[in-house]
Amino acid sequence: MVEVVVFDVGETLVDETRAWSGWADRLGVPRLTFMAALGAGLARGESHREVFELFRPGFDVDAEWRRMVAEGQYDPISLDTDLYPDAVTCLQELAADGYRLGVAANQPPVTAEVMARLPVHLDLIGMSDTWGLHKPDPAFFERIATELALPPARIAYVGDRIDNDVRPARAAGMVAVFVRRGPWAWINAPRGEPEEASLVVETLAELPLRLRESPFGRRRA
Repeated sequence: MVEVVVFDVGETLVDETRAWSGWADRLGVPRLTFMAALGAGLARGESHREVFELFRPGFDVDAEWRRMVAEGQYDPISLDTDLYPDAVTCLQELAADGYRLGVAANQPPVTAEVMARLPVHLDLIGMSDTWGLHKPDPAFFERIATELALPPARIAYVGDRIDNDVRPARAAGMVAVFVRRGPWAWINAPRGEPEEASLVVETLAELPLRLRESPFGRRRA
C-alpha cells in the first residue's frame, strides 16, 4: 500500500507558461515562436535547452539564471498565479485520506521555499540543485526513498514526463503516476496509457479517487 505521494513541480503542480514566456521575452523572441520551437524540439526528442541554442547559439541558460538571481531579476513560482487550480485541493484530499505528501523536482532551492508555503504539510521537499542530483538519474529516486525512510513500493511519484518522471520512478520500484498535461505529456503520450505508468490521470482532481480505487491505494473508512 502506498504511504507517501510525492509530486514533481513543473507542469504537475505548477503551470510553467509564465516562466517560459519570461525566457522568450529575455531572448527577444515572440512568445508564440518560442513556444512552437520548443514543442517542435520536444517532438524530435531534444532537450528543452536546444531551443535556447536555436535562437541564441552559445547561450548559457544556467549562467544567465545565476546572474538573474544575483541581480534580483529572477521571478520565482507564485502560489497565487502559477499553481494549477486542482493542485491544492488534490493535496488536501490526499492528506485527508491519510497519505503523507512530498515534492521532489528538478528545481532551484528557491522553489523549496515556495513549496513550503503550500497550505498542507509536506514530509519531503527535495530540489535537484540542493541534492546535487537531477532526474532522471536513478540516484534521485533513491534519495526520495532514503529521505522518507520507506521502501520504494510504498511511494507514489506523480509527474508529467515519461522520460524524467514515470519511467525512472517505475524503474526505482515506485508507483508511477502519469498526469497528462503540459507540453511533454501531450507531445510524448497524447493518448492511451504508457506502459511504464502504474496509473494515468488527466488532472490532479482525479488522483485521490483513482488512488482510492487502485490496488495500491488506501480505502476510506
